[in-house]
Amino acid sequence: MQTMSGPSGDPPELTIEIHQNPYLAVAETEVHAIAKVRATGDASAIRGAPRPAAEVIIVDTSGSMLGARLVAAKRAARAAVDALRPGVDFAVIAGAADAAMVYPRDRLLARFTETTRRDAHLAISRLSAGGGTRIGRWLSLAAELFAADDHPIRHAVLLTDGKNEHETPEDLDAALDRCAGRFVCDSHGVGADWEPAELRRVSARLLGRFGMVADPGDLAADFAGMIEQAMGKAVADVTLRVWTPHNATLRFFKQVYPALRDLAGGWAETGPSTPGPKTAEFPTGIWGVEDREYHLCVTVPPGEPDQTMLAARISAVLPGEPPDRPRATGQVLATWTGDEALSSLHDPSVVHYQKLEELADASQRLLRSHEAGDARAAAAEHSRARRLAAETGSEEISIRLDRFADPESGILKPPGQVGRADIVGLDTHSSESMRPPPEAPSEREGGAEG
Repeated sequence: MQTMSGPSGDPPELTIEIHQNPYLAVAETEVHAIAKVRATGDASAIRGAPRPAAEVIIVDTSGSMLGARLVAAKRAARAAVDALRPGVDFAVIAGAADAAMVYPRDRLLARFTETTRRDAHLAISRLSAGGGTRIGRWLSLAAELFAADDHPIRHAVLLTDGKNEHETPEDLDAALDRCAGRFVCDSHGVGADWEPAELRRVSARLLGRFGMVADPGDLAADFAGMIEQAMGKAVADVTLRVWTPHNATLRFFKQVYPALRDLAGGWAETGPSTPGPKTAEFPTGIWGVEDREYHLCVTVPPGEPDQTMLAARISAVLPGEPPDRPRATGQVLATWTGDEALSSLHDPSVVHYQKLEELADASQRLLRSHEAGDARAAAAEHSRARRLAAETGSEEISIRLDRFADPESGILKPPGQVGRADIVGLDTHSSESMRPPPEAPSEREGGAEG
């Protein structure tokens, strides 16, 4: 493991740790590493510091929200407003077939004060439900609100209970392209009628989390929690820059903790079109005091025994700062050896996250096979996922996998006997509940671990 940190500055301080086994067999050309990016600082000081921030609360008011869900959604929206800190600019949007301002009435943001809090509560109490669902329009209105003001911290929370049935996937993708880079959005589905794939797309492009709230009665605590986390963000628009040398190729760079995210959608590569050094940039959104971990894979040309090369350099950069002065840097190395004992060692962090990625894939294949009625394929994927969940300590996923099988015989249930909530729960948690590997003291003391 390597640890390198950048210059000090306003909290949080960013550091990058590289976990890998750099030793390759002479014919080997693939390098894997885990980059742990850590933001440290005084969390209470960050939450109490007056940083310009904007928050947009988006509430689904389509026809499916009629009744108890709308009552719970109103309660959740009021709790979200109450969780804002003084000085934050905010707005509340109602989403159905179109997007409408709830508070304030004009298309702008209001400064949070005791007066605007009460006014927002009153406006939320008047919400009614009806119409279809067009999430892209809801997000586009949020982007318009954020664009009107210059806030370094721009965050939205979105609640929906249904499928995005009234706009095409292409319409949603176009809206996400317009919104990407303008704000971060956390989104939660309530009940079991919504599609995890849709909110996963929102989260991937807008760099937020998504989750499931099975019981509408839990919405208020859930929404308030998302806002409280957002109020702890202090650094906007952190970009991770991955440099690779001549003849090296970045195969992938994905977030593996706290949630699994394919970052290819935000990948911007610079450098000559001919073979040569390349730099890929990956936006990661807003940060507070937290850890995130990334899985990197680079292919390099074969080397000679005892030859070492720099396979990649990862830097954390902030907007407006000199490109040659990143906040933190980590190096990924490749060292070729004829010693099989060295080249066959596996870094525990790399192995752990590879298994978690396999667990997410197995869970998705289980869901597809189960829906298609392919009992043999579903049983095989269920067994594989159950083993990987046990090996990675993913207890929540294990519990959800167990709901697909008869508790006495262990035989997989047919599709009609598995509840929709259990299907949505596994789909959501298989990518949103990534577990960090156990902390190993020897890894934190320096040196490359095998």
